[in-house]
Amino acid sequence: MAWVILVVAGLLEVAWALGLKASHGFTRPLPSLFTILAMVASFYLLAQAMKVLPVGTAYAIWVGVGALGTVMLGILIYGDSASPLRLISLVLILAGLVGLKLAA
Repeated sequence: MAWVILVVAGLLEVAWALGLKASHGFTRPLPSLFTILAMVASFYLLAQAMKVLPVGTAYAIWVGVGALGTVMLGILIYGDSASPLRLISLVLILAGLVGLKLAA
């Protein structure tokens, strides 16, 4: 169950990262509120997962899920660059996350 909680925490990290952009520096009330709620929920779930999982593994997975999701949605939603080097880098991050899960 800790792994599921951790992945949800990572997905919430994606939500708050995208929310930061949508909030325009916390000048838009609704996106700002959404961002803050997603941050709190993400950190809370990360803390719950860390009760069971090793701290280094949990943190790296949380950051990795957040990074992968944010970059992918940045490409899809905001038209961020999808250069071959960026995509290869995402594959390497994913490989690292799989390695951490297998080693846990």
